[in-house]
Amino acid sequence: MSSLPGFIAIALYLVCTMGLILRLQDKPFATEKPILLLLAPGFIAQVFHWIDLYNNLISEQGLQLGFFNAASTIGAIITLIILLMSVKRQTEVLAILVLPITALALALELTLPNYYFLPAQTPTGIQIHVLVSIVAYSLLGMAALMSLILALQNHQLHKHHPGGLLQHLPPLQTMEKLLFDSIIAGFIGLSLALISGFAFLEDIFAQHMVHKTVLSIIAWCVFGILLVGRLFMGWRGRTAIRWTLSGFVSLMLAYFGSKFVLEFLISS
Repeated sequence: MSSLPGFIAIALYLVCTMGLILRLQDKPFATEKPILLLLAPGFIAQVFHWIDLYNNLISEQGLQLGFFNAASTIGAIITLIILLMSVKRQTEVLAILVLPITALALALELTLPNYYFLPAQTPTGIQIHVLVSIVAYSLLGMAALMSLILALQNHQLHKHHPGGLLQHLPPLQTMEKLLFDSIIAGFIGLSLALISGFAFLEDIFAQHMVHKTVLSIIAWCVFGILLVGRLFMGWRGRTAIRWTLSGFVSLMLAYFGSKFVLEFLISS
């Protein structure tokens, strides 16, 4: 029964995805409905998703933030942001891409074991560090997704074929603004995560943390340089896309790469 909210959330995510696809295909059933009504299954899915995360993350041993639980949590955060954006902005294509991925992450969380526990007696500062890190990764993950969409938009515009799903996206300038808004928020979060890590972790360069720390600092530098370049040199387009994806790859290796090694390679 503890898994039931998760499976309900998966079903609702997929229902929401189908409704949005029908809307983009100009099906009368979907186009005649307000966008909020089509997004409603996604918002309801969020409620069940967070109930599932509460049930699976919190245990007597502490906070269970294994590889798949962390992926499901990050997916839930990104999905919530995308759904909220889609109410006012023309970002249904992003929702169509994100919702099935989140449903998959949730399915893996429900069916595969999680190993890592943050003990109940863990100091509050470290718990804050972990939670801020997850939010930062979520925001920068969304920025990476937007940069991929921007790359496709740029490619189609240069080829003079602005069709397909991408024609339903906001204009290029709006997408770039959304991209940099996400990067700024994620950069602030990543800065706070690094500061709290240095402040509360006894040895942030310990053997099992050194790769995560170094790669996170590299990602922070990459996103920082990108924002400086945007401010003073007007970086945009392909340059912004390359720097965003480079920073996110470093961040992915820092977080999920280190978790994969610790939970699946070393523990086995």
